[in-house]
Amino acid sequence: MAEAIAKSGAELKQKLSRDDVLMRGLIAVVGLYLLVTLVLPLYAMLSKSFKDHDGNFIGLANYIEYFSTPALSASIVNSLFIASITTFITLTLAFGLAYGLMRSNMPFKAFFKIVAMVPILVPSLLPGIALVYLFGRQGFMNWALFGHDIYGPIGIVIAEVFFTLPHALIILTTAFSISDARLYEAAQVLNASKFKIFWTVTLPGARYGVISAAFVVFTLAITDFGAPKVIGGDFNVLATDIYKQVIGQQNFEMGAVVSVVLLIPAALAFFVDRIVQKKQVALLTSRAVAYEPKPNKLFDHCMLAYAILFSVFILGMIAVCQYAALVKFYPYNLSLSLKNYNFDLMDGGGWAAYWNSLKMAGLTAVIGTCIIFVGAYVVEKVRGFTQGRMLFQFLAMLPMAVPGLVLGLAYIFFFNSPANPLNTLYHTMAILVISTITHFYTVSHLTATTALKQMDSEFEDVSASLKQPVFKMFRQVTVPVSMPAILDISIYLFVNAMTTVSAVVFLYGPDTNLASVAVLNMDDAGDIAPAAAMGMMIFYTAAGVKLLHYFSTLGLYKSTQRWRSKS
Repeated sequence: MAEAIAKSGAELKQKLSRDDVLMRGLIAVVGLYLLVTLVLPLYAMLSKSFKDHDGNFIGLANYIEYFSTPALSASIVNSLFIASITTFITLTLAFGLAYGLMRSNMPFKAFFKIVAMVPILVPSLLPGIALVYLFGRQGFMNWALFGHDIYGPIGIVIAEVFFTLPHALIILTTAFSISDARLYEAAQVLNASKFKIFWTVTLPGARYGVISAAFVVFTLAITDFGAPKVIGGDFNVLATDIYKQVIGQQNFEMGAVVSVVLLIPAALAFFVDRIVQKKQVALLTSRAVAYEPKPNKLFDHCMLAYAILFSVFILGMIAVCQYAALVKFYPYNLSLSLKNYNFDLMDGGGWAAYWNSLKMAGLTAVIGTCIIFVGAYVVEKVRGFTQGRMLFQFLAMLPMAVPGLVLGLAYIFFFNSPANPLNTLYHTMAILVISTITHFYTVSHLTATTALKQMDSEFEDVSASLKQPVFKMFRQVTVPVSMPAILDISIYLFVNAMTTVSAVVFLYGPDTNLASVAVLNMDDAGDIAPAAAMGMMIFYTAAGVKLLHYFSTLGLYKSTQRWRSKS
């Protein structure tokens, strides 16, 4: 019997076509990329946390020292506190706007959606700078805090709410969009009140979206580095502790310990979120009827007023940063000037940092899109190879659970090791591109697989029956049809490459400084107005690229997506 099974397995292996071998080989290549750029660096960081300065294994001594030092271990409580408060406030605000966008007939919905996405286009350092000008010791609204200090938990929470709002809103609007109108019709037939319909139909239908948004916001808030660094003051959190241990004290072993501690809640939140998302998908049915809100003047006007306040908060923060970038010397000389844009006279890298960011973002968008889309294609379209596909999917999902600061520190331990033949990449543009692609791999991979799942597998079957090579099918059919998704991935990578701080703050060199890091360095040097100016340059660049993407996508949809329309 065993011989027959072995013989059958050998025959199956022999039946693999050249395309099958090619696709499995590509899975191995992209999987190896993720192994080298993610798993091995994390292992190097974990190993470092069990060693002393001389590289000797000391077991849990570093962890014992960390948890026995009140000033360090208190950061865990502080981080959990900030993340929890931020999650509650962000969910409340985002739920209200998502409900207004999807359940009312208020005007200007498209405008409010665009405004809500603005925080994605700026580094998380920027809201902290805006808060300094608004509520700092010389801020023009510091009276609004009633004597409280903006430097600390209050400032961090406000900045984190600004930073996480669009992420929660995207998830919640999606959750509301899949509601079944038949449930509302049934509730109205039973004469249920609007309040009861909200609690028995609306909330249960959106509960998985709310839970998922909560975990996403919690993860973003607990792992963010930019806002606590600018506005945190003496209030320590885990992310800033890593930076202080590595940059301030050169204590890499303790930095590795803090990174492992930070990795645990981020990873747990991510994996629970994945479980929740799977359950949310299971709620969809083919018989569901899309919900269409009915006009209600009072409710529509209330939602419009709420959306206006929401937009004032977001646009006001951006306007303050732009004002700060143009004022000569706040608060003593309020005349407007462009002198703050003379970055070459500031500590932070000058205009070269901005051009480096453009170069890095462009390379990340082009190279990252190719790697990610090819990886998603082969894992979705390859025949058989179940275990290999499962392992690849695990590797593709893992980056989302790793905070950027942790990944950057792991790269120091792995790529800066003299024993590693890849150590020549350290402090080069290449390592910045590699770390950014890896950091934002998961969302891009999910975007690509979602687009590829919409294409029937019969395309590949017909191509195989005609004895056409798989790369020809990929080039002439898959890529053109998936071009909107490919552009979405490239823009996502570009924007995040322009705004990211945490993943690259440990990796840049003298010739590879970046705009987002320049904002951090100028803020540290006390050049807050130039830091705001550089932050606004990042914003205008990201917004311009997004605008270009929008208009180019309109034409692409007309030329490549006609097959979606009904004949």
